Amino acid sequence: MSGQQSRSCPAERQDGNSRCNSAVLFFAAVHVTLPDTLRALEGFRVTSGYFGQSVMAAAMEAHRIERRTKWKACAGLVAGLFVLAFAAVSGRFLVVDLPRKSDVIVVLAGETYRRPARAFELLNSGYASRLILDVPADSRIYQWTQPELAEKYIRSLPESNSITICAIHGLSTKEEAGEAGRCLERVGGRSILLVTSDYHTRRALSIFSREAPTHEYRIAAANDPREFGIQWWRRREWAKTNFNEWLRLAWWELIDRWR
Repeated sequence: MSGQQSRSCPAERQDGNSRCNSAVLFFAAVHVTLPDTLRALEGFRVTSGYFGQSVMAAAMEAHRIERRTKWKACAGLVAGLFVLAFAAVSGRFLVVDLPRKSDVIVVLAGETYRRPARAFELLNSGYASRLILDVPADSRIYQWTQPELAEKYIRSLPESNSITICAIHGLSTKEEAGEAGRCLERVGGRSILLVTSDYHTRRALSIFSREAPTHEYRIAAANDPREFGIQWWRRREWAKTNFNEWLRLAWWELIDRWR
């Protein structure tokens, strides 16, 4: 009763007093809606907080993605430059041409013109007094074996007394190193000058040094411009030779070397 009385105009003022009635109605409306309004504001504040956090998280994630993209782009650029630089020098890396005076020259099997020609040039220039010519033992040309043809060829040379044929049965440079080592034991000599195709020089030097370590090795390159050039990208045949030799070099260094 007291509350109702507090929210009513005095009896003497109720007639014709619109201001008092309006004040009562306003107070009642505020009393009813104020808690709801406060709860709505609180909900809005919480919702706004969640929204702000979501926006901030999305912005941070976008920044992280942007940074990762930039790092990937930089890494791709560096990798691309490395590949280009490696490709530019890969042909030159295969070639080692450092002939020095030695006890014996060994011509590696596998090519029958450029390698022997380069070896005879070195022999006549005084790089060694003896020459061993590695020849595939099981290879035939028409009715003749390759060692038979090599014998005929050597007998026609003025340097024939200084040349020895070494029959090679193996098919790899690693197997040839072992068989050539046995031929070297018969001929004698400590320092060996290997002669092989230019693209084959680095791998051959590494293999002989590993497989027949009782000798000291040097190497000379025989160049055939039809087969290989250090600027390998200029010709299709050069590119094939460069690619195949890198495969063999990688196989030797990573696998065959340790078996």
